[in-house]
Amino acid sequence: MGDLLRVSGRSKAFIHLTRCYLNAKDSIMKSIILSSIFALTCTAAWAEMPYAGYDRLTVSAAHRTSAVAASIWYPAKTATYRGLVGDNAVFKGTSAYVGAAVQDGKHPLVLLSHGSGGNMDTISWLSSGLALKGAMVLAVNHQGSTSGDSSPRRSTRLDERAQDLTAALDELLSDPYLAEHVDKNRITSLGFSLGGATALNLAGLRFDGDRYNEYCQGIGKSQADCVFLSKGGVDFSRMPAGFSKGVEDPRVSAVVAIDPGFTYAVDEQSLIKVQQPVLLINIGQEHLWKAADVGSDGSNLVGKLEDATYAVVKPGYHFTFLAECKPEGPAVLAAEKDDPVCDDPEGTDRAQIHTDILAEIARFLKL
Repeated sequence: MGDLLRVSGRSKAFIHLTRCYLNAKDSIMKSIILSSIFALTCTAAWAEMPYAGYDRLTVSAAHRTSAVAASIWYPAKTATYRGLVGDNAVFKGTSAYVGAAVQDGKHPLVLLSHGSGGNMDTISWLSSGLALKGAMVLAVNHQGSTSGDSSPRRSTRLDERAQDLTAALDELLSDPYLAEHVDKNRITSLGFSLGGATALNLAGLRFDGDRYNEYCQGIGKSQADCVFLSKGGVDFSRMPAGFSKGVEDPRVSAVVAIDPGFTYAVDEQSLIKVQQPVLLINIGQEHLWKAADVGSDGSNLVGKLEDATYAVVKPGYHFTFLAECKPEGPAVLAAEKDDPVCDDPEGTDRAQIHTDILAEIARFLKL
């Protein structure tokens, strides 16, 4: 079916270009007018691509012993072949034109950070959606807190995650082809869950180990984050230095944090450093995770930041953010004794929640 779609996509492009050519050749006397129509019509056709462009990057990072895997999504100018990104036994994949040319002009850039145990491909719905709205999206897999390599102890080294994105940004801006399409004045850090903390970290926010210890000994003791870290033997009274390290990247001009982690541990003195506009999104209301609540009933991060916008999308809960599940997804997870990340609260339409989240982000970033 994939091969059939590839042929179909190319055929449509060929037919369209042929029509454009014939229309332009129809009358030599009207060549100037027709050439203008040709340019406008063909440009519009490429602007209406059904899929975003997609490619992979390998990032060399001084703080890592091996290369960081990264991907780039972007508005496509041409149709190559259709690839399916993030497709597996549990989650539906997202279609993309692999290696397509980038749409002309400069585009806002989003640096995307996945959550604990996640990866850049399982949230491709968001990368693709933003690219189709005109943004470029640079995502990475964070070693030590990604799928198949998720350690509670390594997940607390927040500085390494932020440095992954900084290194990826350096790599992108050194690429002679891709860099020319980046609007360097519109770079946003965006993250989900643990990635939300990473996105805020890049904007200058720091985290305090003592405050997190207090949280996990108190109201957070039974919450998912403290429980997960406890299982890995994390000593909350001795958090690693990287948990509190300042890793601000001055190139970041806006922040989006979705159900962000560690907000009860915010270093209050670092709040003044975050001068960029920030969009904070919580998923669900009745089923909102206490650990991710940034509203007045939670950590109240929204009330502490200088320039914060707050949105709640519902119904749903934390894992509703992940890709849509296949019908057999819940059974696969149950057989592996994994978290039931496909089981949304009653009445939840995961696809609609994704649409709502995308709309909030697009509105905030003026896409």
